[in-house]
Amino acid sequence: MDFLNKLIYWISTGFLVPTVLLLVFLFFRALLLIGSFYGFYMNRLKTRRRIVPLITGLNGDNVRELATDGLPASSFKEALYRIVENAPSEVIREKVLTDYELLTQKELDLARTLSKVGPILGLIGTLIPIQPALVGLSNGDLTSIAKNMQEGFASTIIGLIIGGVGFIILQIKQRWYNEDLADLEFIHELISEKR
Repeated sequence: MDFLNKLIYWISTGFLVPTVLLLVFLFFRALLLIGSFYGFYMNRLKTRRRIVPLITGLNGDNVRELATDGLPASSFKEALYRIVENAPSEVIREKVLTDYELLTQKELDLARTLSKVGPILGLIGTLIPIQPALVGLSNGDLTSIAKNMQEGFASTIIGLIIGGVGFIILQIKQRWYNEDLADLEFIHELISEKR
């Protein structure tokens, strides 16, 4: 039994370095996600300023005007143009909506992953150094306790930051994509109603 306990201890302590490396990698990935989120936000702001007034006054007769308006490049713009251009085919319009929904889910994958994996790695990075800290406590080695606890708490903080960034961006982008999808479905229904 003692051998099995030592084996489990060696295996678990062997995961400390990969866990810390993953935390560092995901932290920089979260920083890049913040930067891309800002670019996405600015592009969305320009698109919404132009599209909301057009959609407000939209009816079955003037749907075609949406395809001629100069919107900033985005997946929403591409889906919108494909829906308007393929007005005669309901099957193609449905496919465009499904493709857009799948694309939005793919766009949210990184934020979703960060929001879940960051705290998990933070917890793993916290629990692994606690083992030697407890051994140091039983030996009265305060330096070992302080060092291991510092490593553990640093992992927790980084993991929670990663998770927080992922969660906040996931919530905001999910709401935005749902708004865009609702607008696309409205345009699709208007075209269907006119036909």
